[in-house]
Amino acid sequence: MKDVLMKRLKTFLHREDNRTLVGIPASQEEIAEAQQQLNVNFHEDYVHFIRTFGGAFAGLAVYAFSNGSSLGNETVVDLTLGFREQFMEPPFAEVLQTSYVISMDGSGDPILINPAGKVFICYHDTGEIKLLADSFEVLIEENFYEW
Repeated sequence: MKDVLMKRLKTFLHREDNRTLVGIPASQEEIAEAQQQLNVNFHEDYVHFIRTFGGAFAGLAVYAFSNGSSLGNETVVDLTLGFREQFMEPPFAEVLQTSYVISMDGSGDPILINPAGKVFICYHDTGEIKLLADSFEVLIEENFYEW
């Protein structure tokens, strides 16, 4: 991820009044175990983010292993396996088997990263899969605003 974006995130998330928005940085062991369990490879920008902030709020909740208390306790593994179990029919099943869920929208629709690093949302009500961003970095750039 770009240094300028990471600096903005660090400045915002490390403020005392935002401590519930940032988790504990992910370890290399947690990342390796999750990738093996999910049979995916995490994109380098997602890894950079979670190794720096853990699960944190960056315009949207980004789940990892130890999230900021405002995000809840679900991990990227919990979310991915839960949605894989919930959506066993096409078109979601194929996408979820090769991707990992990093977030949800306000309606509970999974936001995921596919093997090419693109970010999609799966609308469970309509069955639509929509591209949200060409990368995790672009997703954060488009959604993160300091307050």
